[in-house]
Amino acid sequence: MTSSTTTPFVRFRLTWLAYIMLAYIGFVQSSFGPLMPVLRSELDLTYTAGGMLPAALAGGLILSGVAGAILARTWGRRVVFWGGSLCLVSSAVLLGLSHRFAGVFLAALGIGFGSSLTQVMIQALLSDQHGEKRAIALTEANVAASLSATMTPLIIGSLIGAGITWRSFSILAVIFLSLIMTFFFQQAIPNPVTTVQSQTALGRGHLPSLFWIYWLVLFLIVAVEMAIAVWGTEFFVSAAGMQRANAALAFGVFPAAMFIGRAVGSRLSRTWSTISLLLLALAITFIGFPIFWLSRLPALNILGLFITGFGIANQYPLTLSIAVGAAGELTNEASARASLGVGTALLVVPLLLGQLADRFGIQSAYGIVIVLLVMASAAVAGSHLQSLRRVASRL
Repeated sequence: MTSSTTTPFVRFRLTWLAYIMLAYIGFVQSSFGPLMPVLRSELDLTYTAGGMLPAALAGGLILSGVAGAILARTWGRRVVFWGGSLCLVSSAVLLGLSHRFAGVFLAALGIGFGSSLTQVMIQALLSDQHGEKRAIALTEANVAASLSATMTPLIIGSLIGAGITWRSFSILAVIFLSLIMTFFFQQAIPNPVTTVQSQTALGRGHLPSLFWIYWLVLFLIVAVEMAIAVWGTEFFVSAAGMQRANAALAFGVFPAAMFIGRAVGSRLSRTWSTISLLLLALAITFIGFPIFWLSRLPALNILGLFITGFGIANQYPLTLSIAVGAAGELTNEASARASLGVGTALLVVPLLLGQLADRFGIQSAYGIVIVLLVMASAAVAGSHLQSLRRVASRL
């Protein structure tokens, strides 16, 4: 579970394709946030109807988590990789052409499904190609995705500010994918090397128990991230007493902290063990979240959110690295099941927190985040201690 070895980390052409494609996915997938006010206005959507769009996106992630590994075994990684990207861009075009809710809903479902299919392949490819250094590759890839996701609202806002329809966003999606395919379409995308042992495990549907422990951790830490990403601005308004415009501006520290955290994490992953970095990330989140949650001064709420975002930043790629590493050669299956966990967290937790907020208020509802963090930390620490005991028993 360590990233530090004597050999240097080398980025191959396939590595760069994975990074660039994940950045492209982040660019398209993150469009719904900045487009939500425009879509609600144009389509006259209620908050409930608007909330169906993230649910559709999550549904696409869940569907790819169920089908991704099966499709990869049937057609191979190359077909699924490029097929997912074509589904993604086609759905972005559908979004730009849709003037009714049904079309936008289908576009959200397609964006979730297509982006996740390709992302499943990216995660498996990086894990296979870089082996013990997968944590470095996965954290670097998520730096690229975080940067592009940060740029999406700026691009959409600039289009609208310049008097250009937001629907031209879909044209940019087509142009960017066309450029990627021009330079990388001939790049070989290898299928995993399958041994008798992995074939037996696959035939029985067996991923090891350690994978499922970290699958649970993945679900919990993504649930924390989604709870803050979806309801953080509303928390600033209802609990911290900010004006809505100031709250939206203040929430910008969260993606900024995520980007900075991932940039730092990508460097530390070269010398720190993956498990040590994950425990550190959880500890930082435990420091930042109570400041964000319990403070009565907006400046402290903002500071707490920044620290929380910095801590959350690397939890997904680090947990994914450990989970996929535990799966051995079953990287397609592990990556697909990870997508299933992400989609389930996105679908369930923001809705649950919203229901709790309706009943108890958003300040009290956010207590669920502490519960999720405690469960994730307990699972990681317990698994790590058990691993240390096994090592000690062999000595």
